[in-house]
This record gives sequence, C-alpha cells and structure tokens, in this order.
Amino acid sequence: MNWETLLSLKRHGDTHKRLRKEQDETRLGFEVDYDRIIFSSAFRSLQDKTQVIPLSKTDFVHTRLTHSLEVSVVGRSLGRRAGKRLLEKHPHLEALHGYRFNDFGAIVAAAALAHDIGNPPFGHSGEKAIGEYFKTGNGQQYRALLSEKEYQDIIDFEGNANGFKLLTEPREGVEGGLRLSYATLGAFMKYPKESLPKKPTQHIADKKFGFFQSEKNAFKTIADELGLRPTRTENDISFARHPLTFLVEAADDICYTIIDFEDGINLGLISEDFALEYLIKLVKDSINTQKYNSLAYKADRLSYLRALAINTLINDAIDIFLANEEAILHGSFEVSLLDQSKYKAQIKDIISLSVREIYQSQEVIEKEIAGYKIISDILEVYTNALIKSKNGDASNYDTLMIRTLPEFYQRTQVSDYTILLNTCCYVASLSDSAAVHIHNKIMGKQL
Repeated sequence: MNWETLLSLKRHGDTHKRLRKEQDETRLGFEVDYDRIIFSSAFRSLQDKTQVIPLSKTDFVHTRLTHSLEVSVVGRSLGRRAGKRLLEKHPHLEALHGYRFNDFGAIVAAAALAHDIGNPPFGHSGEKAIGEYFKTGNGQQYRALLSEKEYQDIIDFEGNANGFKLLTEPREGVEGGLRLSYATLGAFMKYPKESLPKKPTQHIADKKFGFFQSEKNAFKTIADELGLRPTRTENDISFARHPLTFLVEAADDICYTIIDFEDGINLGLISEDFALEYLIKLVKDSINTQKYNSLAYKADRLSYLRALAINTLINDAIDIFLANEEAILHGSFEVSLLDQSKYKAQIKDIISLSVREIYQSQEVIEKEIAGYKIISDILEVYTNALIKSKNGDASNYDTLMIRTLPEFYQRTQVSDYTILLNTCCYVASLSDSAAVHIHNKIMGKQL
C-alpha cells in the first residue's frame, strides 16, 4: 500500500480525480467529511445511547456522543503528530501532491467521530441482543430464508458494519450516503472483511467484520480505489487495514481506558485512591506534584491526571505507529498499537478494574437485561409484520405497526434479507430512550 493512494479525496460518484493541491485551503475535503458526519441524524442519536451505563441519569456518565467527540479530539492529535513525522519521512507527499500534516489529523478525526455511529442502544449488549434474537430466539424461523453469510450478518450483528452502511448506503435521490472521501471511509473500516469466515486468524483486522452483504460491492470499490491489500482470494472478501485505522483504534482505546476509569471514580464505583495508584506510571514524567496537591476538588484532580495520561498514551502510540510503518503498509502488523505499548501492563490493570467495578456493576447488569427484552420484543413485532406483509398475510395490527416505521423501513418489495437486515438497522438506530418508548407502546403501557 502507498500513501498517495491511501489519502484519496475521491467520493462516490466522482468522475475525475480530486487532487490535494487543488483543494480550497479554507474548506478541505477531509474537513467536509467531519461536517457531514456531525450534521447527520445518525450522529445526533448518539446523544442518548449508552457508553458505559445504560439509561443513566447522572451528568457524569459519557454517552456515545460525548465519547465520540472525545475520541475524535484524540484522533486529531494522533493524526497530526503522525502526519508531521510521515511528511518528514516522505517529503514528496507534500512537495509533489500538496498534502499537509493537518490532512492526516482531519482524516483520523472524521473517522473517529463516526466510529460508533452504527452502534445500537444499550451498549454492546444491544449488538448481542439483536444477534441472539435470530440465533436463539424466535428469529431462528428466518434461517431458511437466508444464505449462510446473510444469516451470519444478522446473528453476529456488528455496529461497525452498520456504521459503514449508514455512511455509504444510497437512498432515492441520495447516492453514496454521506459521500465521504474514500480516505476517511478507509480509516473508518476497522475490520475490512465480511462476516464469514469468522475470526480466521489472530490478526486484529479479522477480529470482527466490517460490512454486511448488502454493502459488499461498495466496500470492495472503496478498498480497490485506496489500494488496500487483499488478504483472501476467491469468494471471501478481506483486505489489510488502512494504516490510519490503527490511529482511529488507538484513539478509541485511549479514551475508553482512561475516561471510563474516570467515570467510575466520579460515580463512586471506584475509590479515588486508585486514581494515582493506577495512573502513576503514565503520569510520573509529566506530573507537577505541587499543582496536583493544590487541586481541592476530586473532579479537578481526576481531570488533571486524565489529561496527562492521555497525552502519554498518544505519544507512545505515535512512536509505535512510526516504528512499524513498513509492516502496517504491508498489512503484516497484526495487533493494535496499544498492544505494543510500554504501558500495556498499566492499561490492562485499569481495564480489569473498570470491568469488575463498572461494566459488571449491578446497575449495568440490570439495565442490560432490560435492554435484551426491549430489543427482542421490538424485533419480534416488526419482523413478523414486515415478512407477513411481503407474503400477503399481514393482520390489521401488522399493518398498523408497519405504519409506525420511518418510510424507508416500510418497504416490503425487497428480499427477505433486506427486510430483516433493515429491521435490525432500524432498531440499532434507536436511542436508549426511544427504544424504551416504542417498547412501552408495543406493550400497551403508553398511549
């Protein structure tokens, strides 16, 4: 893979090449990507989607929206710092093509902003709830209607693949979805493979999948345009990651490691005594102890430690990225950047504590259980109604339920796979509160 191709400004529908040196410096193509994402309805819904604790009523807890904004800020720093050093190493990118270090930051920031855009309500349990309905619930009845890969798309419903669908899916009069640059879409594609074969290797890019069968052609077009290296042949589509994906992933890893830990302390789930103990090796070279000791309030002390820790991990991630640039471009770098971090032991300790005290807290477990029931019931009503309508045997209740769906999701003159996948994507588009509201109506609890 080579940087000139990987930094493509091309968008869906372009008939000619977009050159960096011809870009308007006041509104670069990569910055347009950021704007289009932030103004999208899918992004807005993240303001009421779980990051750690479902349906939390406290101001302390991050939503998917605040998490995505923070990941984007960290991603921008990672991209800019990496870009500066890459241009020093490959001066022709600037001299011949006009790329600036800010371009790398803009690409990573936009991809990071969108990294959770396809996630369902109720956190990662929402993904599992959708899949379980079709794998072990009443949705098993649809197995015979689908190909093997189509069925795998649904039983392993994946927020990353749904995100790619949201960013690229055409609608009548709107070709190419948000029409983002291929460079940003490439950086977004964390798992550049289809749902099968499942985890064929230990390579980080094979951990999950990144597109549904419905987006296979779009995915392949973008990957080919970017020059991503194919990693499988014949009928199984799979590519090496876009190098900047590693920076998007690092931004996410840094934020959920440090900021979820901070949330847990602010919520009282973790003692503040653990803050300095667990972060000391990350901040010991940069902390001003006099300043730290002068901070009277817990929130200010945590904020100071968090900023120092994030900066340490950003610098470490950049060093790892640049030291392994050749392997990353070749597609042979097999782990996340933080898996190579000299602070790996500290990161592991922080995550283990967060899992034990936050993610597995009684409040989280109880709300995730409720989320399973809510998602299963919504899927049950809508899949039954839509499939029956397609087959011509819908009841009056089924017809009424279909009319409550957004117009795009009411279509039944399509394949069974499209109906089922679109219903999953509709449920995934709901905020936590919207899902509860719809469930209450279905259960007759709210008029």
